[in-house]
Amino acid sequence: MSALPLPPVASARRPILELPDELISQIAAGEVVERPASVVRELIDNALDAGAHDITVKLLAGGVRAITVEDDGAGIEATELALSVKRHATSKIASLHELESVATMGFRGEALAAIVSVAEVAITSRTQTAPHAQRLDARSGELAAAARSVGTSVEVRELFFSTPARRKFLKTDATELAHCLEAVRRHALVRPDVGFTVWHEGRLVARWRAADPDERMRDILGEEFMARSCLLAAREGLLRIAGRVGLPDVARTRADQQYVYVNGRHVRDKLIAHGARAAFDDVLHGGRQPAYLLFVDIAPDRVDVNVHPTKTEVRFRDAREVHQAVRYAVEDALALPRTQAAPSTPFESTAPAIWNPMPMQSSLGLGAASYAQRAGSGQSSSGEVRERSTFGALWGATARAAGSAVAADVNGANAPGTDTAAQGTGQPGVGAGTREPGHAPAGAEPFAHYEPDAWPLGRAVAQLGGIYILAENAQGLVIVDMHAAHERVVYERLKAGLEQTQAARIEAQPLLIPATFSATPTEVATAEQHTDALARLGLDIAPLSPGVLAVRAQPAALAGGDGAELARSVLAELARFDASHAIERAQHEILSSMACHGAVRANRRLTLDEMNALLRDMETTARADQCNHGRPTWRQVTIRELDALFMRGR
Repeated sequence: MSALPLPPVASARRPILELPDELISQIAAGEVVERPASVVRELIDNALDAGAHDITVKLLAGGVRAITVEDDGAGIEATELALSVKRHATSKIASLHELESVATMGFRGEALAAIVSVAEVAITSRTQTAPHAQRLDARSGELAAAARSVGTSVEVRELFFSTPARRKFLKTDATELAHCLEAVRRHALVRPDVGFTVWHEGRLVARWRAADPDERMRDILGEEFMARSCLLAAREGLLRIAGRVGLPDVARTRADQQYVYVNGRHVRDKLIAHGARAAFDDVLHGGRQPAYLLFVDIAPDRVDVNVHPTKTEVRFRDAREVHQAVRYAVEDALALPRTQAAPSTPFESTAPAIWNPMPMQSSLGLGAASYAQRAGSGQSSSGEVRERSTFGALWGATARAAGSAVAADVNGANAPGTDTAAQGTGQPGVGAGTREPGHAPAGAEPFAHYEPDAWPLGRAVAQLGGIYILAENAQGLVIVDMHAAHERVVYERLKAGLEQTQAARIEAQPLLIPATFSATPTEVATAEQHTDALARLGLDIAPLSPGVLAVRAQPAALAGGDGAELARSVLAELARFDASHAIERAQHEILSSMACHGAVRANRRLTLDEMNALLRDMETTARADQCNHGRPTWRQVTIRELDALFMRGR
């Protein structure tokens, strides 16, 4: 049996001494300079703060051997060059008040000093009034005359030469180059008015000329993202959110196309990411990741950018407000029906082009505007869609029966396990018992007169395989998965009905036997602190003993669910985000199941009037492009694509 290791013997006490400046700088550099891309990011920040309109980045060995960033900004005075590489020397702020309202990309005065401590750095700069440029060797402090136009060039060579252990952690040149390109790309997205050029080993690898916002987005994010994304523009008081959100059917396996900017600064913020992902809850299939480009404009004194030396993390004064604003803004953008799209593609948004990706500090003085107003959608802030005068033959008793089931469940009237929606529909068809098969009920809309401009999804012409509806519109052929489409229509109606039945307080159902679970100190503190909020959500959670919480009541609409699991989820979101999201998510899962049972089934033969009724309802239903599980409900095949299939014109 091996002996246990002995504890280390305490060495003699060492005196407390001040660290040398060089070591302090290298410690600070460990936070600021992680890899060549960090240097590129910091130098471009400085160039933008100097008012540059054109920035060139030159790299050798992925930036490990050399990084040169040239700009045409205002330049640095010769008398200030030596000061620029000292720690905490900056022209961006001069007081605590300015720190609390930072409006520049850089402000800490650490970047150049950190880079100088781990690499060989030379700065060449010239101002408008200087007769010539001056070149500073940062390590020796030598200043000499040089030739260049107005602006600044920063040369960084042999990164981490003084800390070889750090250099061993770098990846291959190709990998480091990719990270450098991504750093430039992030700046280029938010500053379309600035031109960016990247050279590697003497070869041009990327160039983005100054352009309008849409062209810059198209150059960086690609044509597919532009075609299959929707505009987003919302305002909540002094908070503005703008950008583009990719539609669910172009979601990715990785979160590599998610760009978030706060006051023009690219950040990685879990709170905003969570809010955006929450908006995709019932439209995204499986574990796929959404794609989006979000610009959050907020008063500088309501956000702390001085959280981390890399400046990629921020802290909001009212985190829940920002989380909710992002979530609802993305939800509203996704809820717009895509059926009103331009002829070229069925996925473009009809929202007006009001997005302005530039830093929007100038707009912060505007008064509060209608945040939830949809741009041209006809939808209210609560998520209700425009009501039609008649729903045609397809609806029958389905929505009414399902809606009654929701109201009964919310009020706790239904016995557990009762499925009114399934009973009301009858099987196998929708609205069974309300009409004779093959005949439209009285009051159904006539669809004999085809109106191409008024009917984006076209006129139904046939049913294929008992599953798909084939329709003709101005662009060509529309193919609709009738079960998936009807499921979404029923689901959205159920959600609207649930919102109408809910009061300020969700109906609670006391539990005969409280559900108990072991709780962390944070969970116990959250439960005690937010008793009223939990009660409004239909939850009664109280300490049973130290480290144990008891769930004594839960929402009536979730009767039979796991009370302990629900409590954990709500407490976690209440501590960080918005507690009501957990309740909504659980409720929506119930409604989704009900909608699936109430939707028209495969092999159900529909009349042309029934098929047209479904198409018309899809055109006015939020999120009608995907079913409740994130699968597409319809696809467009254009005349040009049909011609190509049959080689017409060749």
